[in-house]
Amino acid sequence: MTETDEPLLRRWRPRREIRLRAQLHVFRRGAGDPTSRWGADGSFTRASQTPEGAGTLHLWVDPSDGVVEARGWGPGAEWLLDSVPSLLGDGDDASGFTALAAHHPVVAEAWRRFSFWRVPRSGLLFDAFAPAVIEQKVTGQEAFAGYRALVRRFGAPAPGPFGADAEGLGLYAPPPARGWAAIPSWAWLQASVDGARSRTIVRAAGHAGRLEEGLSLSVAEAHRRMRALPGVGVWTCAEVAQRALGDPDSPSFGDYHVAKDVGWALTGTPVDDAGMAELLEPFAGHRYRVQHLLGLAGLHRPRHGARMPPRRHLPTRAR
Repeated sequence: MTETDEPLLRRWRPRREIRLRAQLHVFRRGAGDPTSRWGADGSFTRASQTPEGAGTLHLWVDPSDGVVEARGWGPGAEWLLDSVPSLLGDGDDASGFTALAAHHPVVAEAWRRFSFWRVPRSGLLFDAFAPAVIEQKVTGQEAFAGYRALVRRFGAPAPGPFGADAEGLGLYAPPPARGWAAIPSWAWLQASVDGARSRTIVRAAGHAGRLEEGLSLSVAEAHRRMRALPGVGVWTCAEVAQRALGDPDSPSFGDYHVAKDVGWALTGTPVDDAGMAELLEPFAGHRYRVQHLLGLAGLHRPRHGARMPPRRHLPTRAR
């Protein structure tokens, strides 16, 4: 399929309101993410690696009737179109959460305002895994820049009319697992991704099939398989589960900001991971749902001070 080919088309009528920006913003890795973009008309376009190959998905919600219009290009187009309902949270069961939300007035108000939101499920584990590892223990600025550099260099122009042109403008599909594994060590360093993180991705790429099998098993088993890899902890698993698995109960323990923000939102005082675990315990089964709803409501603690400068991982030249 080339960019001149007609896309595959699907129209889906959801059972609830769909707001694409609220639903899908977690898939965008920084403002310069080369795999996705927002359109002026509120549409969302994303290039991914599917089990059938690279594909581009373009989503738009018709404001007149709420129908989702999806177009797909590339070998993965049909797979992506089939995934649209789950990507937009149709498989997320929020029944019973209203009663739980009543446990805290702030949560109840966030749920009242954003009751249309559901946990997305992309079904693409390695597409979520690789950028999550790149984001381990570094600033967002550094992580997004590294991911952007690697995808533009080792990914491929997105299928369809949104793909990168000769000047490199446009969208890229990220590398498949074998593509991540083939990135040379010096290229990781040039992208400011240190050896610990690059080795984790390369090692995981060698077990990609077994990791992907976790998508059809329980969330606990998917977590177990990821945690069996050196360099993968609870935070990385949560980042993947929130996007690829559609798990409403994988909060971001180990994140620099999340526990502080949740504590500030619910008690007026930032807390650590242990404190967040205690605060979220009444919402067991929906702990990530609470975390995300508080974020949608803009309940972040005030942040002060200068940003950390990005680190360099290239060897220093002798002078």
